[in-house]
Amino acid sequence: MIEVQNVTKKYGDFVAVDNISFSIKKGEVVGFLGPNGAGKSTTMNMITGYIEPTSGTILVDDYDINLKPKQAKKQIGYMPENVPLYPELTVKEFISYMADLKLVQRKDKKEEIEKVIKVTGLKEVKDKIIKNLSRGYRQRVSLAGALVGNPPILILDEPTVGLDPKQVTEIRNLIKSLGKEHTILVSSHILSEISQMCNKIIIIDNGKILRIDSTEEIEKTTSDSSEVIVTVEDEKNKFKNIKKSISEIDKIDMIEEKENEKVYSVKYSGNDDIRKILFKECAKQDITIVEMKKKENSLEEAFLKITEKGGKK
Repeated sequence: MIEVQNVTKKYGDFVAVDNISFSIKKGEVVGFLGPNGAGKSTTMNMITGYIEPTSGTILVDDYDINLKPKQAKKQIGYMPENVPLYPELTVKEFISYMADLKLVQRKDKKEEIEKVIKVTGLKEVKDKIIKNLSRGYRQRVSLAGALVGNPPILILDEPTVGLDPKQVTEIRNLIKSLGKEHTILVSSHILSEISQMCNKIIIIDNGKILRIDSTEEIEKTTSDSSEVIVTVEDEKNKFKNIKKSISEIDKIDMIEEKENEKVYSVKYSGNDDIRKILFKECAKQDITIVEMKKKENSLEEAFLKITEKGGKK
């Protein structure tokens, strides 16, 4: 659906985006991740045709955004960061205005507006003036403006910025539901949001693409060591001695002590999952395992490692 091929954007001598390439397939929900000033908004503005690249090619559903801008832009619903709304209009009036801008046919307009209002959860406030709405509802109005006309691609720039935790959850769930029918590119510098909404991540920093992969693969391949967290009933402190029986174990540390249980971190070498071996050895030594889980590298940790290493695995 989207092909970015060797795209560069310069402002004088400053290189905002530096020879980047990536593709987004139909039906994907892709997170565009990077710190402030990394080049996310510049890239999105080029994809939507708002600004032109200095060099390179951008295809939207096989339409070149520079050579066939009308056809390409018709495929996109764009929600820019801090989108300007018309505060004196009602919600319904704003969505109607956006429908006119997108040339929604008159015979379909009423049905399209009502559908978008329902999908974005704006039914209760559709006749209210926008300036009187909460920040969360204004974000929904912005999203409704992007959705009207039913474009196959949605590009959302920092859609949860400035929202409180409840509003963030609501917008996140709304975007996840929209991913069932739309191809979505969503940018953020909030890693936890990206990991919960998206099935693929593009990491950008200083105008360069550092990594493109699934969330799980990024977390997995940036982990320095293998670790499991084991909760056991261990009155006689026998668990630490298991290290003598299992050569793959590098280190065992107790990280928490509860009333009748102890929680241990077990770090080990090798690519094999050590949980089966641990389970058998604990059974031999009459140690009851309450819980055992593999510690996963967080997306926050992965991002820091990737940006520190310039994207090298």
